[in-house]
Amino acid sequence: MDAMPINELRSISTFAKAAELGSLRRAAAAQGMTPQAASQALAQLEQHLGVRLFHRTTRSLSLTDEGRQFLEAALPAVAGLHRALEITRRTKDQIAGPLRIVGPRSVFTPILWSLLDEFCRRHPLVQPDVELDDRLRNWVEDRVDVGFRIGMSPAEGVVARKLFPLPLIVCAAPAYLQRHGAPETLADLANHRCSAFRNSGTGKILPWYVQVDGSLVDLPVVPAICLNDETIETQAVLAGHVIGLLSGVAATAYIRSGHLVPLLTKNIAERSSVFIYYGSRASQPTRVRAFIDLAIEKLADNPNYTLTPAELSAAEKSGRKKYLGKR
Repeated sequence: MDAMPINELRSISTFAKAAELGSLRRAAAAQGMTPQAASQALAQLEQHLGVRLFHRTTRSLSLTDEGRQFLEAALPAVAGLHRALEITRRTKDQIAGPLRIVGPRSVFTPILWSLLDEFCRRHPLVQPDVELDDRLRNWVEDRVDVGFRIGMSPAEGVVARKLFPLPLIVCAAPAYLQRHGAPETLADLANHRCSAFRNSGTGKILPWYVQVDGSLVDLPVVPAICLNDETIETQAVLAGHVIGLLSGVAATAYIRSGHLVPLLTKNIAERSSVFIYYGSRASQPTRVRAFIDLAIEKLADNPNYTLTPAELSAAEKSGRKKYLGKR
């Protein structure tokens, strides 16, 4: 027998309701159908099965032997289907259940934990399933509910919303400046100990991305230390071992506290931004919408992750004066 199309599933429900109520007209009303549509649905089912299911008169409706056998066999499945539909409708509006989140390992780890911590406190019945990886992900194959990316998502049919810009800032600790001095120009970096970042997905050492006369330039550096984790790279810079090119996320709090000094701030590049991405909001479970709303509330244009050009310029001037004696 061929697979049953959806209109015959409706026919079985109509048959079961008519048997329960003893009236096709009342079954139609209970299911929000016209009597004509209910009669047609029942006729389709009888034709599909090749048997009559009811004895009909103008006043009464009673099951045939075949109808009674079919009802006994079909009722558990019909009841199970209605339970499944009701559970799905109910859980769609509950803030509970699994939540699949993906994002980049570099840059995003400290941000995501703060967000997850608050979300789990608000919605303890949600079970986050988080995977951080710097490689590009396949949205459909990985069954992603919410993703974060540095840059726009390449996936079709995915909504992307910008959260905040991600400038790349040349930074050094006071200990490094006191020991090695500071570069005055980009060319001077060749005479300094620099860190470099190795992309986990490609294995390549990334150049430093800087801005020159309004254009983005790739500046190769000879690494004194090479890492594939920005948290450790930031620690190497804080310890005074190297000058580093750090994201605004990693560097902002340390610059504001004076633990890092921004350098060559006229050459800071805003190469990309942090985006949140997700599927159509119309079909999302409530738990997914709740997480997206919290992420936008907490992260969109958050000053904790960005410094204004004026702040950067002032911090560089202050640091050079304090640690290098330059005005």
